[in-house]
Amino acid sequence: MTPEEYIEARLDQQIHWYSAKSRSNQIWFRALRLIEIAFASASPFLVNQITADTAALKIIVGSMGVCVAVIAGIVSLYRFQENWIEYRATAESLKHEKFLFLTKSPPYEGENSFHAFVSNVESLISKENTNWSGALREKPKTKDQE
Repeated sequence: MTPEEYIEARLDQQIHWYSAKSRSNQIWFRALRLIEIAFASASPFLVNQITADTAALKIIVGSMGVCVAVIAGIVSLYRFQENWIEYRATAESLKHEKFLFLTKSPPYEGENSFHAFVSNVESLISKENTNWSGALREKPKTKDQE
């Protein structure tokens, strides 16, 4: 495999994947947090508006409280913020290695530069995969472990 083939078939595809996943996680995180903030801040105001004639408002405020709890759980469960940051960091690290290699900058200036480049890129990808699988296996901490 030539350097050009590797960059096109493997590296560029990985950069695109990590960038897209980072963007997606960022959008989900920000959208859900905005809704959570809006509902959480509007609830105290709406509670003060409840009278005997506004029974529907009780249901609305209660539903907003439930939504805040559900959104907080979803954001925590799916780790949107952590994934956004980790995927962005991996994409940027891969881009960094690519530009160092293409400009023949250290550590890619010698005759084994392509092998070192592939090794470094694959290590970055492997590290991210290891982090991902470790996060899936991670058990929630109990009060005693904190």
